[in-house]
Amino acid sequence: MIPFALGTSALTWMVAAILIAGFVRGYSGFGFSALTIAASGLVMNPLHFVAVVVIWEAVMTLQAWRNIGPDIDWGRVGWLVAGAVIGLPIGLWALNAISEDAARAAISAYVLAMCGVLLAGWRMRAEARPPVTFGAGIASGLANAPGMGGLPVAAFFAAQPIRPAVFRATLVAYFPLLDLYSAPLYWWHGMVTWETIRTSLLGLPLVLAANWAGSRHFLRTDPQDFRRFAILLLAGLALLGLVKSVL
Repeated sequence: MIPFALGTSALTWMVAAILIAGFVRGYSGFGFSALTIAASGLVMNPLHFVAVVVIWEAVMTLQAWRNIGPDIDWGRVGWLVAGAVIGLPIGLWALNAISEDAARAAISAYVLAMCGVLLAGWRMRAEARPPVTFGAGIASGLANAPGMGGLPVAAFFAAQPIRPAVFRATLVAYFPLLDLYSAPLYWWHGMVTWETIRTSLLGLPLVLAANWAGSRHFLRTDPQDFRRFAILLLAGLALLGLVKSVL
């Protein structure tokens, strides 16, 4: 019954990681996939958890669809999806062609780079033109090979003068489309198995409970301060994964 034949200590680590990642997502609105994948890389092959995390993210995203229709920028969604259609197959091919340690190192290096971008607070003077959004979609597709296509898009949107409601609604509309496109490609590359489905069902109550707790803002920390803490936590996990990949 233990997912992916994890030992007791590894299972305990992953349960704690899922609870923390779910709470972080509920509180700050980001980071679930990156935190979970980075944590899994310390105790197992992180590619095993990619499809599981995407399923969990899809369920949590669908919960946020209520009353967002008028704020969705479908033009941005279309350009992002078009870019992801190109980027994801390339990312999956590259990631599945390398060893487990190389995959762990690549994922960790990517996460560290994105943490640096998020902490730097880079800003654009105007909203990006469609070709630039298309490029962000390619980057998102590449990054979704290890299940973390949301980080580059969130950083890209955060750098632009976009209304918060449009920011959130457009991301919520984009991610299910990215997941629907990703699912058959994950299956084709052998990343979706019965173990994936079983693990997703077993862990879903933990994910939803942690996400709900985070969304209730049980902490008194300022959301921006908590977001910074979450980025630093993510960077720490990525750094540990990078060290593990070379030892």
